[in-house]
Amino acid sequence: MTATKPRELRRDAAENRTRLLAAARELFAERGLDVTLNDIAHHAGVGVGTAYRRFANKEEVLESLFAEQTAEFGALADAALADADPWRGLVDFLEHALALQLRDKGLAQILNGDRLSVEQHAWNRTVMAPKYRALIERAREAGKLRDDVTGTDLTFIQVGLNAIMMRSRDAHPDLYRRYLHLMIDALRAEPGAPSPLPVPALTSDQTHAVMGPTR
Repeated sequence: MTATKPRELRRDAAENRTRLLAAARELFAERGLDVTLNDIAHHAGVGVGTAYRRFANKEEVLESLFAEQTAEFGALADAALADADPWRGLVDFLEHALALQLRDKGLAQILNGDRLSVEQHAWNRTVMAPKYRALIERAREAGKLRDDVTGTDLTFIQVGLNAIMMRSRDAHPDLYRRYLHLMIDALRAEPGAPSPLPVPALTSDQTHAVMGPTR
């Protein structure tokens, strides 16, 4: 009995940590980064004391999940770079990257620079910035993209569309796609006829509701 008890405790601790991380992943996706470690413990079905034995604070949970949260996002850029059609790859990246951020509110906040550690912030520069530059250069060299667009524009396009998404995600979750397609037309080297917009504009009353106080 005494020989196996330490192993059982370690196994229990590992299981609790796994449950806490899974719960945190779900809550961050649904509610964003404002959830507390107490919220995570309750969602995981473990005691608050157990949560604090595994993680000193919520920031440690975010650190543990960071690689998982961003791996799928980086893979979207890699898939776009592998597309034989550079313009299609660029458009698909924006479509899928923003759809992922719609599903995962916490990831959207991370990509917008909310409450990141220095190391996490560096991920945008060292991992994503080169991918953005490559996406832009391929589309430009193919003659599909305006000459004056740069890799950093992909960052701010997403930041701008995320602002729309954060405001409208509950009542009008697809609204950001209207402005994404307007932006895509603006990126073309030869705009031609405007593309059909996938989402209708909001009415004045709907816009007033979306732009009302958030608290």
